[in-house]
Amino acid sequence: MKVFVAANTDSGVLRVRSELIAELLAQHFEVVVMAPAGNSYSKLVDMGCRFISVKIDLHGLNPLSDLSTYSRFVSILKKEKPDVVLLFSTKPNIYCGIACRFLKVPAVMNITGMGSALGNKGVIQSIMIQLYRLACNGKNMKRIFFQNDNSLIFFRNNRIGDSSIYERIPGSGVNLEQYQVLDFPNTKTVDFLFVARVMKQKGIDQYIEAARIVRQRYPDAIFHVLGDCNDDYKTILEEENQKGTIVYHGRVNNIIDYQKHSQCTIQPSYYPEGMSNVILEAAACGRPVITTDHPGCREGVEDGITGLIVPIKDADALSNAIIRIIEMSRDERITMGRRGRIKMEKEFDRKFVTNAYLRVLKCD
Repeated sequence: MKVFVAANTDSGVLRVRSELIAELLAQHFEVVVMAPAGNSYSKLVDMGCRFISVKIDLHGLNPLSDLSTYSRFVSILKKEKPDVVLLFSTKPNIYCGIACRFLKVPAVMNITGMGSALGNKGVIQSIMIQLYRLACNGKNMKRIFFQNDNSLIFFRNNRIGDSSIYERIPGSGVNLEQYQVLDFPNTKTVDFLFVARVMKQKGIDQYIEAARIVRQRYPDAIFHVLGDCNDDYKTILEEENQKGTIVYHGRVNNIIDYQKHSQCTIQPSYYPEGMSNVILEAAACGRPVITTDHPGCREGVEDGITGLIVPIKDADALSNAIIRIIEMSRDERITMGRRGRIKMEKEFDRKFVTNAYLRVLKCD
């Protein structure tokens, strides 16, 4: 069977789909990845995949650019004639999904998150709903995977796809071998991590304000920020870094090295998430997590057991939760983190996600 994977980045495929791809290759499927060519496609080729470059304007709204992407997918599918296409992320879901429908190519879609365009009411959302209907409402669509209940309910309420093929999966899952329980630090400082693409909806404003509040009372609390930064926040982060409110590291590839020295990960997001990989990975490492009562975040944390859940856009509530972590004993933090690991083993092992795909491919 020739299985195609359509995604928005080669690095994303390598990071969270490599276990699925490895299993498909082990079972003698031919695997072809379609995505923009970045720094990771050669590693996918080394695994045994073929790679076909597709230019995708990830955040733009230019219809000509999107039409070009759609045409590229049509051309590839006509030539290659895959047996099934696995779709990930918004633009591949839509444009490769529409191409699959009209070429009658079987497809499996993963709603990795609704994003701002689909998640926020307005004209753009209405257009996105129509595009998703075009992609999902054909007989060729074999399964639609959802990473949280909020996304599933939204699709059902807007009659996107056949609800009989809906299935909930535990996000992208977490690789429990790669993310193992780390020794808990025993230091004077209490280090917190914010790991995300730095943008407003990821809660960076609340994180900075909470850091400012907490450090007035607990100057040994250190607030790290890891992630790419757009121009809107570059100056802000540099200023707060100079003041000592935060420590900004930029984009890093060795997040586990920072987890080793952290005592808690904070994800104050109100972005339309699928399921936060940051939360799953931190919990797998045995770290408590503070996050928001928001789809894609709250599912990964048991409030008061494996971490703390706070309202969105509430810096005061966030600072109170941080202080609660600081005022715990080291043993209490360790216990909270170990319970998070157990939750990951029971509910979020990436093997559960891989097996869900294998069931679809073998049955259909």
